[in-house]
Amino acid sequence: MRYETAMNHVSFQAIRSASTPGLLRSARLEEQTRLYDRFTSTKIEAWNREAGELQDAVMSRAVSLCEEQFIEEGFGSPPASYAFVAFGSAGREEQTLWSDQDNGLIIGTNEDPEAKTYFDQFGIRLSQILEEAGYPPCPGNVMVSNPLWRKTAVEWEKQLETWREQLGWEQVRYLMIAADLRHVSGDINLSRRLRQSMHEIFEQTSPPEQNLAAAVLRNTVRHKAALNVLGQVITEQTGEHAGDFDVKYGLYLPIVNAVRYLAVEYGINASSTQDRLAQLNELEVVPFRWLESCLQAFHTALRFRSMTSYIEENGSVSGTGYLPQATLKQKEIRRELREALGTVKLMYRTLQRQQRYAERKWL
Repeated sequence: MRYETAMNHVSFQAIRSASTPGLLRSARLEEQTRLYDRFTSTKIEAWNREAGELQDAVMSRAVSLCEEQFIEEGFGSPPASYAFVAFGSAGREEQTLWSDQDNGLIIGTNEDPEAKTYFDQFGIRLSQILEEAGYPPCPGNVMVSNPLWRKTAVEWEKQLETWREQLGWEQVRYLMIAADLRHVSGDINLSRRLRQSMHEIFEQTSPPEQNLAAAVLRNTVRHKAALNVLGQVITEQTGEHAGDFDVKYGLYLPIVNAVRYLAVEYGINASSTQDRLAQLNELEVVPFRWLESCLQAFHTALRFRSMTSYIEENGSVSGTGYLPQATLKQKEIRRELREALGTVKLMYRTLQRQQRYAERKWL
């Protein structure tokens, strides 16, 4: 066994054997420090994959700790099978080391009302354990503690169908959050079933006014590349981050959202941006040079996300999402950022033309 592999094994063993949320957080922070030390010497794809494996190990152990606590406290074992799933960057396997909570629960069949009470409390407790392990709560409340993201498999399917029928701005946003669903722990068959149901719901034929791809496109083009008409990078103008660049909303999410739209448009059932791009390439529905530029911009976005400033507080690490002004002054960083934003700008010009065409066709 290579030294590097052995180190990973030992570190992950500390995570998997952590007996309390506090010990889990300590093991996580130790492994994060080791991984961060290798950031500049590792390709972003490989580094990002390791970061995802680390986060999955921590989240899986948090689920096990929650079960163990419930058994110790007399609530017993889960009364039905369940799957703990990730959304957001975790669902797309694109986490930073300081990603917050974006998760949910799919629950198997049990008609006993006490089963619902059990999982209601289980979701609340699991969210607390994850927070103790260092994951800040999701600002949008996409968490297992929220009943909207904690449902039986049948309830999930009904909810997806309702969102699909309504297609308001909020419903489309929820559908796109759900589209990033990825299994982390528990009964994988529940996750597979829901992803298949989701794919079938997305592929339903519908009248023009209920066209899902068009609705997703309307939501998508709201985001713009952070470049002004002169090709200059748009930074924050006021506040504590004045002069800094918002990587998440200025670069990363515009790419993610555009590729997600294309995945919906062409019936691609994948949750990660990289897999969606690979499948778009296989389908040959988008020019290869366009996809190549998009992939390069995406890798730049991933790398810059993990270069953003962060805050350590009470043993937890939270990212600000901003690339500091001092970093932006580096010539190479500035060049890469402009190139990536230029690609995003071209992507959105294409999408805006598609939107105008779709609107004229609908009229």
